[in-house]
Amino acid sequence: MFEVLISFIPIYLFIVGALLGSFANVCIYRLPQGKSVVTPRSHCPRCSKMIAWYDNIPIFSWFILKGKCRHCGAKYSFRYVAVELMMAVAFPLVYYFVGWNWTLLEYLILTFGLITVSFIDLDHFLLPDKFTLPGIVIGLLGAALNPERDFMDGILGVVVGGGFLWAIAYFYFAIRKEEGMGGGDIKLLGWIGAVLGWKAIPFVIISSSLIGSVIGLAIASRSQKGMKTVIPFGPYLALGAVLYILGGESLAHWYLGLFLPAFV
Repeated sequence: MFEVLISFIPIYLFIVGALLGSFANVCIYRLPQGKSVVTPRSHCPRCSKMIAWYDNIPIFSWFILKGKCRHCGAKYSFRYVAVELMMAVAFPLVYYFVGWNWTLLEYLILTFGLITVSFIDLDHFLLPDKFTLPGIVIGLLGAALNPERDFMDGILGVVVGGGFLWAIAYFYFAIRKEEGMGGGDIKLLGWIGAVLGWKAIPFVIISSSLIGSVIGLAIASRSQKGMKTVIPFGPYLALGAVLYILGGESLAHWYLGLFLPAFV
């Protein structure tokens, strides 16, 4: 019986991920405006009609309604369903790589937060303190309570992650006299370090920098501002952290073993 229940865990996590993806959409839309994510209930931004529960089923309702409001026909962005799908797929994937343990809960919380703040950053060049600062606290609390983790590893993760980006931001400002790295990115990497530990930081920084450089160059080549085009770095840090969870940990440990074998 237990084995049967275990086999259904990916399905459960897909459903939970889809539901949290729907809540993430609320956070993405309301938090930057300073609105409550609890009240009022979801409603159409054009006609202000409340969205019935059967029109608010994650993923499915968007396709059933063809991406439109049932009452006024206003179009809803496909990104709503994209966020729900992303979260729904990410949760079972995290379980596949991490297994059924206490660390899974921490990684799922982190994944939810990373996807949510990434879209906020894309829209507003903003990484809300309401996510990053509590994320650091929850990450350190998890490191203290989770028998599978080490508290000092979480502390070092915050210091190494946040400290590295702070140093880059400091020297960039000292040389160029302009801001090159936002404080939100520093806190975000501190949050990632609090949960994943300091050993994850080199992998996250290298992978996010490589992916960000490729995509940034592609965007700059199509922009009138060219190389002066500003792009948010938060989503790339988040992607680097998710890649670390989804198999990158073994690669990171191999890399550290080449240069710092005593720490692996």
